[in-house]
Amino acid sequence: MVDIISDAAIAAMTPQQRRDLIVRLEKPVDELVPLQVLARIRRLRLSLMIGGAVALIPWLAYLAAILPTNYVAHNWAVTWIGFDVLLVLFMASTAVLGVLRRQMLLLTAFTTGVLLICDAWFDVMTAGPDSLLLSLATAIFCELPLAAILISGALRIMRVTVTRLWLIEPGTSLWRLPLLP
Repeated sequence: MVDIISDAAIAAMTPQQRRDLIVRLEKPVDELVPLQVLARIRRLRLSLMIGGAVALIPWLAYLAAILPTNYVAHNWAVTWIGFDVLLVLFMASTAVLGVLRRQMLLLTAFTTGVLLICDAWFDVMTAGPDSLLLSLATAIFCELPLAAILISGALRIMRVTVTRLWLIEPGTSLWRLPLLP
């Protein structure tokens, strides 16, 4: 016969006892995906990121040496309109997921924040002398504060979620959160 733990018994447990119970009840990772496959995928992805980061260093030096300070860009309007359409789609997705209270909000809010930072950067860096003040004001008073709100909000939601799931102790830095599984 299997003993069943009652809700009252679970409520009476210490936080550490509940964490231990959750760990014991988790489905083993190797039942979901073979560990060899996970290890191979992890090595491949890490190799791609490390290789890409290392390869970009000489590329950046090369670009710094050869790029002109002024350049007439092709498809300028399509580039900016396309970027802003992407930004609007992520903002709308973030709003919808916020209203629906879905965890996917973490991804869209963080991404929207990063897109806003990119938008501020390119607006300021490509502004001419007559539009520089407007670009700076928009970046400082709109885009960057909104990006900070979105990114910090996504991180706060993540902290609450992982704390409630007993993956970290309250107040623990998210840097200490292990990658699951």
